[in-house]
Amino acid sequence: MNSISVYILRSPQPAMSIYGNQGQQLEVTVVGCTKLKDTEWISRQDPYVCLEYGSTKYRTRTCTDGGKNPTFQEKFIFTLIDGLRELHVMVWNSNTLTSDDFIGQARIQLHKVLSQGYEDTTWPIQCRNGRYSGEVRLILHYPNANKLPATSYAMSATPLGAAISFPHPQSYYTSLPPPPATYAPSVYPPPPAGYPPQQYPTTTYTTQPYPPPLHGTPYPQAQYSGIYPPPPN
Repeated sequence: MNSISVYILRSPQPAMSIYGNQGQQLEVTVVGCTKLKDTEWISRQDPYVCLEYGSTKYRTRTCTDGGKNPTFQEKFIFTLIDGLRELHVMVWNSNTLTSDDFIGQARIQLHKVLSQGYEDTTWPIQCRNGRYSGEVRLILHYPNANKLPATSYAMSATPLGAAISFPHPQSYYTSLPPPPATYAPSVYPPPPAGYPPQQYPTTTYTTQPYPPPLHGTPYPQAQYSGIYPPPPN
């Protein structure tokens, strides 16, 4: 009787799963922007960057007079969520009297940084009509990655003409400290109230004659009995 050998072929296991990152930290450094679309006619624009990952939102400081090439160098920490591998980045121009101007946005895929641990890349951003409106440079760092051999990863880009939603920038948190009124009051007691003014007695001075009179009994003037001038010796 002939025996038949049966071989079971197993599909190769993926080199790494980017799932299972729940609760771990991802560091995102906003380095700056280049070639931004200019939304100002006269003065230089004041850009800032908003980051959104899940329900976590951050905002950089405003780079006053940053123009088309603002610099930020600000780092933010995000807590990873299983299955969520996309970071939403938006760039705005701050206005004082009118609403802030939207410059552009990008959706950054996190596949590479979660597998390699580090990524320093400049991503293109798109305006509302899907056209190129500049670039934003981010440094992503994930210290718990397995750091397997590099694989080709495609950068995320919203298709041209696709509908894009733009939340209002005021919904983003800021990395700057809150105004002093939001800080807890000091544990030290307040300084004592001002001391009441002291009443000093008023002294009345009488006018004294000048020169003052001699005190005591004056010496009597003696009568000079000699010859004046005295004769020479």
